[in-house]
Amino acid sequence: MIRLSWTQPEDLVPHALRAAQIDGVDAATLAAARVRWLAAGGSDIAPVSGATPERASAELRALGREMLAETDTWEVSPEIAANEPDGFDEIIASASASASASASASGPVVASPSASSSSDLADRVHGAWLGRAAGCLLGKPVEKIPREGIRAIAESTGNWPIAGYFTERGLDDEIARRYPWNRRSRPTSLVDNIDGMPEDDDLNFPLIALDLLERLGREFTTDDVAQSWLANLPGGRVFTAERIVYRNLLDGYEPDEAGRVANPFQDWIGAQIRTDVYGWVSPGDAREAARLAYADARLSHSRNGVYGAMFAAACCSAALVASNVHEVIHAGLGVIPARSRYAAAIRRGAELGASDLSLDDALDAIYDDYGDLHWVHAVNNSALLAFALVRGDGDYARTITTAVSGGWDTDSVGATAGSIAGALTGARGLPAAWIEPLHNRLATSVPGFDAVTFDALAARTLALVREA
Repeated sequence: MIRLSWTQPEDLVPHALRAAQIDGVDAATLAAARVRWLAAGGSDIAPVSGATPERASAELRALGREMLAETDTWEVSPEIAANEPDGFDEIIASASASASASASASGPVVASPSASSSSDLADRVHGAWLGRAAGCLLGKPVEKIPREGIRAIAESTGNWPIAGYFTERGLDDEIARRYPWNRRSRPTSLVDNIDGMPEDDDLNFPLIALDLLERLGREFTTDDVAQSWLANLPGGRVFTAERIVYRNLLDGYEPDEAGRVANPFQDWIGAQIRTDVYGWVSPGDAREAARLAYADARLSHSRNGVYGAMFAAACCSAALVASNVHEVIHAGLGVIPARSRYAAAIRRGAELGASDLSLDDALDAIYDDYGDLHWVHAVNNSALLAFALVRGDGDYARTITTAVSGGWDTDSVGATAGSIAGALTGARGLPAAWIEPLHNRLATSVPGFDAVTFDALAARTLALVREA
């Protein structure tokens, strides 16, 4: 029996109820729905990996569809509605206070990044591609493993604090049983078997973005993004909100509505992993990077899910020309609503990154604040991202190892942190121990890109910058 994750109504309802709770939906409405669902035999415990092992009865599945349609009509709290707009112009307008709000947490800021030479820009773009890949690769085998498990594995193999890719050489048998590797990643992402960059959605989506820009230019639409997914991505290679949208598109929903139907993952991290390229083709122009990211992200996400995409794109734009990570975070905060939960998480992570707290104590504080959120949510992972960026302070290795040490969505946060730190460092300055195992080669199922080299990807990205 196939139990496809992130699609079955009985598995989505608990996530929808939790999302409604986080969004401040009327308590009485939420309580009545939960009672109804539990009385019918449903669970209100959201499956961590997207699917429960047992197939639901036809009756419960039908009720699940009905309740998902009902949750789509619920309104968020007035406070969240006021502080977290969905339209691009409204988002930018509500970001005006972000700069002053971020100054104390992120350190010194500048009015605009200084221009880089052509050769420096080429090296930084190359460093961004390599840095994203290596950060993702570090996090791949421990994705879904809790923070304490990541540390136990690293300590057991003599790799704590994390100083290199994970290995199973010397791993204690009991720890291996308690914290199993990500089964899809283990054959290709441990130092024992790495042979180039294996396929990952955190690299597939940047390829989709690069292809969109090469074919259609900067005026591509959300419809174009949807068509590109259907043409280039197998349904089994997308997850959470993207899988919901993929299904909805095939079911006949238009791209403008596909992300709003039975999709409890609109505030999750999926859009954030898709938008680095929009920053790389807009060096020093965070607003333009955010505009491109918005056109992509709105297909599948809303509010904090969209803000994450815009923040990442703006940071990637700034990282190509900035002199330090504080300028980068300042640029990212400058394109998202100042009073949003996402912006608050970035400021909190940056504050902890700049503090004198030890790694463990700072991570404890992040978990105290955001540990109740799902491991794929955008808000908790982005607090961790900001923490890793500031604590790393431009040091590539320290940045990605800090990001992955924090747990949650390790390959995604590792990838974005690596992208930004890699751009700040440049390809020539990246440590060989992290880059050489990539063999300048990326595996992917995206048509036209399999076995593409990272220097070729950098050259194609630079060509788009020159066109602009």
